[in-house]
Amino acid sequence: MNATSGRVVVVDDDESSCQGLVAVLREEGHEVEGATSPERALELIAATDPDVVITDLEMPAMSGVDLIRRAKVRTHHATFVVLTAFGSYEAAVAAIKEGADQFLTKPLDVEVVIAIVARAVVRARLSREAAGLRDRPQSGGPRTILGSHPAMQALLDKIQQVAESQATVLIIGETGTGKELVATAIHYASQRKAGPFVKLNCAALAETLLESELFGHERGAFTGATTQRNGRFEQADGGTLFLDEVSEIPMPLQVKLLRFLQEREFERVGGNETIQVDTRVVAATNRPLRRLVEEGSFREDLFYRLNVVGLEIPPLRARPSDIPLLATHFLRRHAAANGKPIERFSPDAIDTLMGYSWPGNVRELENAVEHAVVFCRGEVVDVNDLPAMPPRKAGSMGRPIVPGATLEEVDRWAITTAYEALGSPTKVAESLGVSRRMVQYRIKEWGLGAHRSDAPEDGG
Repeated sequence: MNATSGRVVVVDDDESSCQGLVAVLREEGHEVEGATSPERALELIAATDPDVVITDLEMPAMSGVDLIRRAKVRTHHATFVVLTAFGSYEAAVAAIKEGADQFLTKPLDVEVVIAIVARAVVRARLSREAAGLRDRPQSGGPRTILGSHPAMQALLDKIQQVAESQATVLIIGETGTGKELVATAIHYASQRKAGPFVKLNCAALAETLLESELFGHERGAFTGATTQRNGRFEQADGGTLFLDEVSEIPMPLQVKLLRFLQEREFERVGGNETIQVDTRVVAATNRPLRRLVEEGSFREDLFYRLNVVGLEIPPLRARPSDIPLLATHFLRRHAAANGKPIERFSPDAIDTLMGYSWPGNVRELENAVEHAVVFCRGEVVDVNDLPAMPPRKAGSMGRPIVPGATLEEVDRWAITTAYEALGSPTKVAESLGVSRRMVQYRIKEWGLGAHRSDAPEDGG
């Protein structure tokens, strides 16, 4: 293959249509396999790990949406394009919620298909390179960051860009979303990857101990300080220091941290010698630092020094199409660790996982899967093997119950579903027949834009 060619799987039960598209893409230099049945398509996807999967939506044996759902556990980098002669908004939403990246109606514009495939091949290549940099469990590096949802693909792209810089980074995300994983990925994708990666949870220590942990201390600086000790800033010299829960740093220490970020120098506790180190700081928080600034518990100047580059990790409920992928990944890991021949989840179990809101995010999902592995007696995890998981309440991402739902719940469901599918306030406004300004206001009010790569103003 040349630099711009990729691996493509075309799925269409109409053999002439399938072979026609295969021929067109092969002429463009791609390695293309065609399948006229979903079962054969899944075999090809597992065998070839394609960059692009193009599938018909309406097929007798299995719909394109079901194919995508099953294919997601077989490939982590593919772009999915759904084709149909029965184009409808609801079909588009269903397909895109399952991970489809494009929705095209027949008859196809061949030039558009060629362009989509070309862009997808580039994105898949970048995704694989990023995963290769991140997946270093034997050398102390991070586990792979999994996620094919557009919000996660955007985050992966940003991690690559941020890693190449020397900028201070602030990672924002709910508990359990994987902030440490992102910080580690930044380090191992950077020029500092050969240097140390040092971690410190700022909420785990009292103020006096935290100061010593960060900056070190001289002998005799306090009772029990019998020897000189280097702090985390010195330990991370030439590498990266990850400050988790940075919002919990007491105000007096915030001043010293600010000075380090400005001057790259500090003194040990009880010492007068000014020490300079080459340490990059990556911080993380699950609390709204802007609000803490307004309340006076966090310094505004420190916030801006930490937030040179901000990365927001989407909560799991905002990327439901990633749940089967992550669950299957955790299933394989814990089944192997426990010596159990468990192969997959039942359809009902997947539906249960997809219907839960996951307040504890990816960490809670992994714990739920480990629980299921412990109680599963066969090769398939069923609903009874899972811990109790109440379904989402109407209006919290699920379809509202009508009659019975409020107008606000219906509005929120409509805008949220359309925004997740279309990704643009302008397109949402056009599809729902409302004003763009109203959609932008709701997106900002509900925090929907926090996990998207595009801005509420369509600026990205």
